[in-house]
Amino acid sequence: MKGKRGAATVAGIVLGAMLCGPALAWDAMNTLSTPIEDPLLTRPPVLDIGTVLPGDSAPAPCSDMDVEGSPLSLTEAVDVALCHNPQVQSAWAAIKVQAAALGESRAAYLPTVTLSASRMDDRTWYPNYPAPSTNVQAGTLYGTLSWRLFDFGARKENSRAATALLDAALANHDAVLQKTLAGVIQAYFDAQTTQAAWAARQTNEALARQTLAAAQRRESRGAGAQTDTLQAATALAKATLDQSRAQGAYQKALSVLVYALGVPAQTRLSLTEDLVDPSDGLRQDLDAWLEQAQAQHPAIVAARAQLAAAQAKVVATQAEGLPTIDLTGSYYQNGRPNQSLATINTRETLVGVTLTIPLFEGFARTYKVRGAQAQVEQKEADLQDTESQVLMELVKTHADALAALDNLQASQRLLQAAQAALQSVQRKFDKGAADILDILSTQAALSDAQQERIRDLAEWRSARLRLLADAGMLGHQGLGP
Repeated sequence: MKGKRGAATVAGIVLGAMLCGPALAWDAMNTLSTPIEDPLLTRPPVLDIGTVLPGDSAPAPCSDMDVEGSPLSLTEAVDVALCHNPQVQSAWAAIKVQAAALGESRAAYLPTVTLSASRMDDRTWYPNYPAPSTNVQAGTLYGTLSWRLFDFGARKENSRAATALLDAALANHDAVLQKTLAGVIQAYFDAQTTQAAWAARQTNEALARQTLAAAQRRESRGAGAQTDTLQAATALAKATLDQSRAQGAYQKALSVLVYALGVPAQTRLSLTEDLVDPSDGLRQDLDAWLEQAQAQHPAIVAARAQLAAAQAKVVATQAEGLPTIDLTGSYYQNGRPNQSLATINTRETLVGVTLTIPLFEGFARTYKVRGAQAQVEQKEADLQDTESQVLMELVKTHADALAALDNLQASQRLLQAAQAALQSVQRKFDKGAADILDILSTQAALSDAQQERIRDLAEWRSARLRLLADAGMLGHQGLGP
C-alpha cells in the first residue's frame, strides 16, 4: 500500500503541474487537438498554406510543370523559381529552425519528468572468511519531476526573443522571395531582350540579302556599278556576323535563366512572345513609394524583428541572474541511483521546493548583460543601415523608372520613323532614284533604332521591377499581362 501511495503522489504532482502551471492553461486546452509534431503550437501557418506574394490571393502553385514542353511564360518562370530555387528553400528551412527554437523556449514553462528502471543481481561472497555469501536480486525504479514555478521573467523574455526571431525568419524569407523574384524576372527579361535583338538582327540580315540581290540585278542590267554590289555584299557579311553574335548572346541569357530557375542545367527553354508592361501607378509621388517601403519591405521588417529579439535578450539575461523557485518530486523503488541494493523492498517519495539565489558569479552576469546591450546597439545600427540602403535604392530606382518610361515612348517614335524612311528609300532604289549608299545608310539607321528600342525596353522593365522589389511589392500582379 505504501508503494501505491508513493506512485499516486508522483502522479498527482505531474497532474497538478499540467493543470495548474502558469501560462499553461491555453496550451492545455489545445493539446488534444494539436498534432504531436507541434504540441506547443509554434509552427507558423505559412508552413502549411504557403507564402502569398504581395497582391496575390493564394500561394503560388508548386507543381512539376514541364518547362520544356511549351514556351515558358513569365508567371510560369516565377512559379518554377519559387519551388526550385535553393536560396528560397534555405530561407524556408530557416523558418522551421526558428519555430523549433520557439518551442524550446515555451517548453521551459513545463515540468520535466524522467523515469529509469533496471533489474540487478547483487552477489557478494567472502573466500577467506566464514561469513556466508549474499545474493540480492531486485528491480529498481527511479522517477523524478522538476518544475520551475517562478522566475523574474527569464522564460518570458526568452520566449519573446524566440518569437521575434521567428518573425525575423518569416520576413527574411519574404526578402529572399523578393530578391529571387527580381533576379528571375530580370534573367527572363534579359533572355527575352536578347531574343528580340536576335530577331532584329535576322531581319537586318534578310534586308541586307535583299539589297544585295537588288544591287546584283541592277549591275546585270548595267544600271548599277560593281562597287554598289561589293558594298551590299559587305553589308550582308556584317549583318550575318551581328546575327551570329546576337544568337550567342541569346543562348547565354537562356543559360543564366536556367540557373536562376534552379532547374537542371541541360534544360532547354523557349520563351513566349514579347510582353507589354503596364505603367499604371508608377508615376505616383516618391513619398508614397518611400512610405510603402518603410512599412512593408521585408528586409526592414526583418531588421526590426532582430532588434526586438536583441532587446528581449537583454531583459532575459538580467532575469537569469535573479532568484528562482523550483518544485521537485522524486519516487524511488528499491534504493536510490548509485546505491547498493537493499535486502528488503523499499519505497521512497520526495517532494521539495527549492529557492535558488545567485549571490556571486564572478561578474560573469555583468559582462553577459553588457554583451546583450551591445547586441541591441548593433541591431539598431543594422536597422538604420537597412532602412538607408532600401530607401536610397528606392529613390534611384524611382528616378530610373520615370526616365526609362519617357525613353521608351521616344524610342517607339524613332523606330517608326526609321521604318518609314527605309520603305521610302527601298522604293526609290528599286526605281533607280537612289544609290546604294542611301539604302545602306537607311538600313543602318533602322538597325540603330531597333537596338535603341530594345535597350530602352530592357531598361524600362528592369527599372520597373526593381522599383516594385525595392518597395517590397513584387508579386504575380506586378508581372504584367
